[in-house]
Amino acid sequence: MAEQLFAAGCEFLISVTSSGQIRPRDDPPYFVLIERALRDEGTSHHYRPPNPYARLDPPLRDRIEETCQSVSRPVYTGATWTTDAPFRETEAAIERARSEGILAVEMEAAALYSFATTRDRPVVCFAHVTNQMGQVEEDFEKGDVNGSRDALDVIDAAAVAWRSMEQ
Repeated sequence: MAEQLFAAGCEFLISVTSSGQIRPRDDPPYFVLIERALRDEGTSHHYRPPNPYARLDPPLRDRIEETCQSVSRPVYTGATWTTDAPFRETEAAIERARSEGILAVEMEAAALYSFATTRDRPVVCFAHVTNQMGQVEEDFEKGDVNGSRDALDVIDAAAVAWRSMEQ
């Protein structure tokens, strides 16, 4: 989909994905600006040679970190684990991810960052940490209006950051 979006004229891709908490930074919901994503899926390997992580462009990360300081929900910068199969989320795999400092699990950041690096396209990914992987009652709470307002606040901050880099 990212390839199609850029072919159709997209200039900057912002991804916000719902994700499960691995290493707690706060009580959900909150956001993680994904600076690196552990590659445990197939798509990223179509773009990049083997390497444990796919990464966000550092100058873009720095600018977005700065603008996200003013959003309505906390935004933490950190790593996620990208997997395309929930059955891989075993206790051992979760503990391994936790030991590597990974904050959340999601399904797309590694592929998007691998695409971005290979095609030299600006892409940023946020994990909207909305649950503790079904481990507590009433999990999957996204916040007011199902988290839409908070997500739009984060998207706006990322767009402002990117636009300021383009000037």
